[in-house]
Amino acid sequence: MTEDEVLSEFRASEALLEGHFLLSSGRHSAHYLQCARVLMSPDRAGRLAVALAQKLPRDLRAEITKVVSPAMGGIIIGQEMGRALGKDAIFLERPTGTFELRRGFTIEPGEKVLMVEDVVTTGLSSREAIAAVKEAGGKVIAEAALVDRSGGEVDLGVPFYPLVQINFPTFSDEEVPPELAAVPVTKPGSRKA
Repeated sequence: MTEDEVLSEFRASEALLEGHFLLSSGRHSAHYLQCARVLMSPDRAGRLAVALAQKLPRDLRAEITKVVSPAMGGIIIGQEMGRALGKDAIFLERPTGTFELRRGFTIEPGEKVLMVEDVVTTGLSSREAIAAVKEAGGKVIAEAALVDRSGGEVDLGVPFYPLVQINFPTFSDEEVPPELAAVPVTKPGSRKA
């Protein structure tokens, strides 16, 4: 799947939004990719997951024993990646602000995990999720995501395979340009703080 084909999927599902958004990373943007909308179609979600799975090197795919994704945004693409790779897919939750396994999900000691996200901007959620897998005894051997918003700059501490890279500018609270500050802010992400 080419970058244009991926973006076409986002446009077709009205998942590319414009306005003033406070991202889960705490940064501001005039653009937001609402992956839940692009993933609401099971057929589209499956196509995107197959394309993302094909981005992974063959030897890496052979090592993966489980797919793990952070809730909320990563759950659907994580499940579809599990299907595409023929592996179990589980997710982490933040009931008290820190990622943890719940619902009887387990990771075996030394189990080789693929972390799957919808969008990566600063990598904060990914690094927290990777740390939770390590704490549970697993080893994240790579991360895959539908979208890399970091412009290729994010360092997750593991190999990173995004389906597409998009470089919409983001701003700290102090850097928000006046024209963006004039637009009411929306917080569409899943992080509470």
